[in-house]
Amino acid sequence: MITASDPWQEHNFAALLAILIAGTATLLGLAGYLCSRLTRQARRGCTPVRLWRDLSLLTAAVALAVYLWGCLHLLFLEDQELAERCERQRPAGTPTLVGRRGDFIPLRLVCEASNGHDYSVVIPGYINPAVALLLLLALTCALISVVLHSDPPRGRPPRNRPTTATDKEAEQT
Repeated sequence: MITASDPWQEHNFAALLAILIAGTATLLGLAGYLCSRLTRQARRGCTPVRLWRDLSLLTAAVALAVYLWGCLHLLFLEDQELAERCERQRPAGTPTLVGRRGDFIPLRLVCEASNGHDYSVVIPGYINPAVALLLLLALTCALISVVLHSDPPRGRPPRNRPTTATDKEAEQT
């Protein structure tokens, strides 16, 4: 049994497996939706709002795929392999290892040394920066979509605004 005070913690296997299953299901759902947006009928009804929304979903899906790829690096490693990786990748001058911990956000496996320093192993270095950049891009695309959706085209009243008598008078003049 692993306790919170145990210095040799790794990623919880059940949580890792749940993230991989839920993430894969979400990724497949996003891929299916985005593929449906490529049909001729969907392309005819494409508006800037829908385009930015779909770009946001696409970049979020790519970020999820990169994160899941990082999780797969952890899935099949045994405790002995993790210890060997910590030893092999220990920086020069680093004293003995005193612990190991796994974090999901950011995704990493950290080896802790007795001098208080730590270093990350197993997860490729590009995973976390790529996920952060892709999520920032997805947020930007989503915000552009929201701004375009809330700003009606010039010359037409907003969709949900009821037409009043003064609007009809202004149209007649």
